Amino acid sequence: RPCSPPRLRRGSASHRACLIARYNFIYAKERLEAECILRRYVCNLETVQRIIYIACVESFRAAKMAFWKVKINVKDTLGICFRGGPTSLEVAVLDYIACHKDLYDVCCSVHEVICCMNRNPKLPCPGELDFVVISALIRELCCLAYSMQTLIPPLDIAYGVDGECFNRNMYYRSFDSDFAAPFVAYHVWPPLIEDGTVIVRGEVVTKK
Repeated sequence: RPCSPPRLRRGSASHRACLIARYNFIYAKERLEAECILRRYVCNLETVQRIIYIACVESFRAAKMAFWKVKINVKDTLGICFRGGPTSLEVAVLDYIACHKDLYDVCCSVHEVICCMNRNPKLPCPGELDFVVISALIRELCCLAYSMQTLIPPLDIAYGVDGECFNRNMYYRSFDSDFAAPFVAYHVWPPLIEDGTVIVRGEVVTKK
């Protein structure tokens, strides 16, 4: 693709707010829609919630890897004709990627996420459930995660571990939790972070 002038980073604050709102919307609506779809195939709610959590984590991971590859190619291309310092080149690269969303092959990321989920020992075997049924959710999460990488600093999710101590600054307890339990049994939704600071709390189930 030939060099073209990137947009100015004026609307980055509003763009950031839109991405955060989109993350909240996916949690409040599209996550629950995916739960309803999965409940047709899986009776256990914990398994359904684990599937969606892992889908979110893997979507962010796949999108960030794809973004890193696109960024290298764009930086090499813009670096040929760019006149400015390393910092301004970095900003120009991020703006260029934000403008040209077609550089991202989201279908490839969706396929990668589904393959990773098929290999996850915590989830049902591929023969029992085809994770393609929630590909719409995975696609939305991949596109969102990819766009979040164009911010300075980028937005990301925090990865949780089963059995970790409950942190009220990072998580809400799910309604069916044991509210006296100090440990996380499993994660429902990851928190959104920016430069190490929690922007949106996630959700977990705590049990003794």
